[in-house]
Amino acid sequence: MAASPFSATFTQTSPFSHSNSFSSFLGFKCRTRHSWPFFIRTSSTWHSRRSLSIIRSVASNQKQTLKDPPTQEVGTSLLYKFFLHTSHFDERVADGLDSFAPDSASIASSIKYHSEFTPLFSPGRFELPKAYFATAQSVQDMLIINWNATYDYYEKMNVKQAYYLSMEYLQGRALLNAIGNLELSGPYAEALRKLGHDLEDVASQEPDAALGNGGLGRLASCFLDSLATLNYPAWGYGLRYKYGLFKQLITKDGQEEVAENWLEMGNPWEIVRNDVSYPVKFYGKVIEGPDGKKEWIGGEDITAVAYDVPIPGYKTKTTINLRLWSTKLASEAFDLQAFNTGDHAKAYKAQKDAEKICYVLYPGDESIEGKTLRLKQQYTLCSASLQDIIRRFERRSGGPVNWENFPEKVAVQMNDTHPTLCIPELIRILMDVKGLSWKEAWDITQRTVAYTNHTVLPEALEKWSLNLLKELLPRHVQIIEMIDEELIQTITSEYGVEDLDLLQQKLKQMRILDNVELPSSVLELLVKSEEKGPAVDTIEETETSNEGIKPSDKKDELEVEESETEEKVTFEPDLKPPEMVRMANLCVVGGRAVNGVAEIHSEIVKTDVFNDFYGLWPEKFQNKTNGVTPRRWIRFCNPDLSNIITKWTGTEDWVINTEKLAELRKFADNEDLQSEWREAKRRNKIKVVSFLKEKTGYLVSPDAMFDVQVKRIHEYKRQLLNIMGIVYRYKKMKEMSPDERKANFVPRVCIFGGKAFATYVQAKRIVKFITDVGATVNHDPDIGDLLKVVFVPDYNVSVAEVLIPGSELSQHISTAGMEASGTSNMKFAMNGCILIGTLDGANVEIREEVGEDNFFLFGARADEIAGLRKERAEGKFVPDPRFEEVKAYVRSGVFGPYNYEELMGSLEGNEGYGRADYFLVGKDFPSYIECQEKVDEAYRDQKKWTKMSILNTAGSYKFSSDRTIHEYARHIWMIDPIVLP
Repeated sequence: MAASPFSATFTQTSPFSHSNSFSSFLGFKCRTRHSWPFFIRTSSTWHSRRSLSIIRSVASNQKQTLKDPPTQEVGTSLLYKFFLHTSHFDERVADGLDSFAPDSASIASSIKYHSEFTPLFSPGRFELPKAYFATAQSVQDMLIINWNATYDYYEKMNVKQAYYLSMEYLQGRALLNAIGNLELSGPYAEALRKLGHDLEDVASQEPDAALGNGGLGRLASCFLDSLATLNYPAWGYGLRYKYGLFKQLITKDGQEEVAENWLEMGNPWEIVRNDVSYPVKFYGKVIEGPDGKKEWIGGEDITAVAYDVPIPGYKTKTTINLRLWSTKLASEAFDLQAFNTGDHAKAYKAQKDAEKICYVLYPGDESIEGKTLRLKQQYTLCSASLQDIIRRFERRSGGPVNWENFPEKVAVQMNDTHPTLCIPELIRILMDVKGLSWKEAWDITQRTVAYTNHTVLPEALEKWSLNLLKELLPRHVQIIEMIDEELIQTITSEYGVEDLDLLQQKLKQMRILDNVELPSSVLELLVKSEEKGPAVDTIEETETSNEGIKPSDKKDELEVEESETEEKVTFEPDLKPPEMVRMANLCVVGGRAVNGVAEIHSEIVKTDVFNDFYGLWPEKFQNKTNGVTPRRWIRFCNPDLSNIITKWTGTEDWVINTEKLAELRKFADNEDLQSEWREAKRRNKIKVVSFLKEKTGYLVSPDAMFDVQVKRIHEYKRQLLNIMGIVYRYKKMKEMSPDERKANFVPRVCIFGGKAFATYVQAKRIVKFITDVGATVNHDPDIGDLLKVVFVPDYNVSVAEVLIPGSELSQHISTAGMEASGTSNMKFAMNGCILIGTLDGANVEIREEVGEDNFFLFGARADEIAGLRKERAEGKFVPDPRFEEVKAYVRSGVFGPYNYEELMGSLEGNEGYGRADYFLVGKDFPSYIECQEKVDEAYRDQKKWTKMSILNTAGSYKFSSDRTIHEYARHIWMIDPIVLP
């Protein structure tokens, strides 16, 4: 490989490196040396001098081997550091890590130390923001002890490790979760009381990490919690978004978006690893050496820098790592000459182009620039993460590397299609950098990488312009073409060439490259088959693109002479459609396993989405029903309910072994339990009342039913069905006398939350509609507390932790067959909330576990949807009069001057884009409002309702992410728990 224009030096910080290693991925020399820079985080000269001798004793041990890791010395040095902050430095330090159990006095001293010597604020009063940062830094000192011990042990044991790659991690606040997992909630609360603050007030200062948007990111974070709690060796990889998705404001015009500011004050939980960085290349060209070896040269090079976040397990030392990548260029890239001549934009353009890769989660992709940026994000995640994984594998090998063992030590999980480029990137590194053959690299990749599918929506199964990929990642396109050719050979071998129509159909459905001509090698095979059958005629390649790239006028034709028959069979792409790369198909072909995330979803994946692949490789397909962590989603966010569960099950083991929740079933009719259960729910509702008042200005009654739908705003999730049902309810109320209203309707507070993607116009119309209905209903004196409609702005994990414990009815009402799983439905059920929903996603399994009588079911089934849409297209659908009544009421202007014609029009007609009620709101509307009447009836009987609530919590045991992670570990990753000694 030609010499690189620059070298990247990696000074690897413990706990992630213990031996020298030399590696390169793009031709950049990578040097690793020992360093322990984060053990002293202070400007105090006195403290630095006292600590230095201990730190130096570790850092100077350059000859230390994996067989003798510095776990105890590192742990002791950190213990020493912690107790130097306190007046309790005594023989406990000598006892080591196992006996380390700080009390409130030690913790208070540590917090005071950090407020003085590692400040992010001016000296002075100990106010809440300062208290939060000092407390978080105190917690992190203890996390680092276990963090180091975890990875020193993994290095020593050279275990197989799972690596979870996700574009999103919706973590929520870290402070309460960390001290809860460390079993230090009580001591920290007491310590802060001594310092004049309440723990909850201090924790409220923490902004949610803006690293995700919806269920995909929340699932990833739950998985990390479970991996640590269950002692599985694993890392998470993601990107460090500076501005997140966006911060949602609700104004008179509906949703507005502004940049998140979560990093404005710094993030006390992350440690930047300036010594851990990797080169990432874009553009350029591929050249071939005399030995046939390919080399990717030129182009644009950036640097991905690691930021590490510790993820502690519950009641275990195991603390795993979430490594987030940020992007930059070296200072030398700043064009000082251009700056001094006044061309400031040119001066820092290259740096800004590099940095903006990690500015925003899911940047708008309407433009070619937006598409390019998204692809850069995805490739940065894949390339930096794989370079890091491979370097770790080489280091742990301890000598000559046997690449055949790579899948025995590494499992890579792609969370949806965003990390698909892991497949060609791993092959590129193995072939072009490590010198393996195509056959070896392809075999290793197929045994290493696995894919989780999260959607059946066609628009969410990513496709990228082939022309754009050729320009941005030319070497990867070559590799994708090789994979596509390998797939074509497999399909041809499986189905033969006797029935060319069948073969053409299979190739059209299964190829990775869409609307691209068949490779010449395959054409030759087909031509040979024509000796006993019809011939293949003209194959044309039409290079077109809707990505703003000028299509080529060249056409390549391959004409094949006719055999004895005059019949011609043509294998050619559809004319004019752009050439695309189908990322989901690439995942299935390149992955060792493909899993759905709920039983019904996995069946749809096998029978519909990837049916042809399932016929070819049935052994690849699995189901892994999602789950959520019971630590964050009951134990920490709902302590009142947690205490009741512990009391009645007789143990706190349910926090890890959720099967014990099922024991509540035998007490479901117990009046004492029901009384305690209702009281806990009411206390949580009162918290919601205060929260809504603070965030929206609306005052609601805790005596009303709290009816909640919080999730990403999307037409298939059918917030529109919910608000249309509310409009119907409001209209009926207005037609009644006050006495009739009270007799016929249970008081309700209808709560919405969720973000509409910035460019998703219809979703933003739905947000506007909800807020307009709320503004009208909430100020109607005739209605009073009988009905309130509240949209909570900027829904996130911290908002969910308030709303979910206080909810009584939760809506999961997506069009059947369109929700892969859902995880909020699991959180609500765990907290004793009763669900109303369709037979979609995990609703199906939740209903089975909690009991059919404890779930409000309505709507069409998944197997009916296609027929109903066909019926609609044929003009046979007759809308319910009540549905027509609601649409007319909305159009009357009762909810303000906004023109809702586009929104109402989407529910009408039989065909056309944005028409014909594709998500079947009108079809399910009558079933929905009739089911809501059953909800009212059940709620009037509070004893029955409370029993239903208890049985929902009891039946939620299956939906712990612990169970899901065990299944991934055993059936896909093939890893075992490693308990630290």
